[in-house]
This record gives sequence, structure tokens and C-alpha cells, in this order.
Amino acid sequence: MRVTNALKRSFVSGMILIAPLALTLYVLRLLVNWSLQFVNPVVAGTRLTQYTGNVEVAAQLLAVVLIVGSVVLLGFLANMSVGRQLFGRVGRVVNVIPLVSTIYGGIRQVADSLVERNTAYESVVLVEYPREGVYSIGLVTGESPESVEQFVGGEVYNVFLPNSPNPTAGRLVLLPEDQVHEIDMSVRRGMRLIVTTGAGDDDAPPSIDPARLPDVGPADD
Repeated sequence: MRVTNALKRSFVSGMILIAPLALTLYVLRLLVNWSLQFVNPVVAGTRLTQYTGNVEVAAQLLAVVLIVGSVVLLGFLANMSVGRQLFGRVGRVVNVIPLVSTIYGGIRQVADSLVERNTAYESVVLVEYPREGVYSIGLVTGESPESVEQFVGGEVYNVFLPNSPNPTAGRLVLLPEDQVHEIDMSVRRGMRLIVTTGAGDDDAPPSIDPARLPDVGPADD
């Protein structure tokens, strides 16, 4: 029995160590396959393989460098006055397209809240949802229309309840002031908490404490 229990405990400990690594590799594989949808057209369109000795992997890596460099260049231009005017005009054109403006505006707002301190969201609050005693993170987007406040009979806030880990989707709820609980948390930190499904923004995952491993049974002396 002592050998059996030791084997069981070792197996559980090994699974705890291997499972996160296996899941990480699986997610990375999904990301790589998704990224190739954008990389392969660049490789084919620019014929990069003729510059890499027909080595496709090298051509894909070169395409990634070109894509990243293009993004950095666009970001650099966006920070200049000329770039702000140019991209501002593009944004105004997008905003006049009904469906596209809704999707683009939501994604842009979430992206800004992850990297900038000043966003369209006013503050992070807690809301009792989906039932009493269970709290969800909400983002205050502003005060509700006057007609809504007249109907409720008091001050009402527009609160967006984002889904996790995809904060671009969620639901808008109109809540009286007494049902909105303010907390001391920045919008950027709140969004990171949602995106990471509660793992927060720590630099490294917590180490495994052997004392917290599940007990598979007492070992016989």
C-alpha cells in the first residue's frame, strides 16, 4: 500500500505540474495557427520565400517582422500631429457606418482602457449580478437619460457588465445609485482582471506548495 499511495501522490503532483504546461502549449498552437491566417498571405503576396532560399518557416518569420514593424510605424505616425489628423478622419468615416461603428467603437474602447489611463469608462463598480450576494465587475459609462431617472425616481447610471475573458461582449444595465457600489480600482486594472479571468496582472504565477497537494490516502509505515 505504501508504494501504491506514493505512486498515486507522485502521479497527481506530476499532473499538476504538466497540465498547465500542456494547456499553455495548446493555446500557443491555436495562436500560431490563427496568426498564420495573416502571415501566409503576406508571404505569398511579397514572395518572401525567394529571399529565404525557399525556406517557408524563415519566410514566415520575416513576414512577422514586417507586420510588427508596420504596426510600430503606424503607432509612431499616430502619435504625430499629421498621423492624428489622418487617423482621426478614418475614425470619423468608420463612425458613420451603422454596424461597423458599433463593433469598432466597442473594441476601440476596450483596447484604450487596457493601455491608457484616460478612457470613456468613468469608473469600476460592483453590481449584484446575476443574483443577490454574487458581485460582478461593472464599468460606469455615464448617467442614464432623464426619462429613465424620472421613471425610476432617482439618479440612475449606465453600467456595462463585460464578459470574461472577452470584454468586448457583455450587457448594459441601468441601475439606481444605491445598487452601484464604488470600489477603489482603476479602469485599466479592472479590465485586466476581466481579461485574465481573475488571475490579475501579476508578473509570475504562484509557486506550487507541496503541502497543498491533494492527499491520496495515508501511507503505511
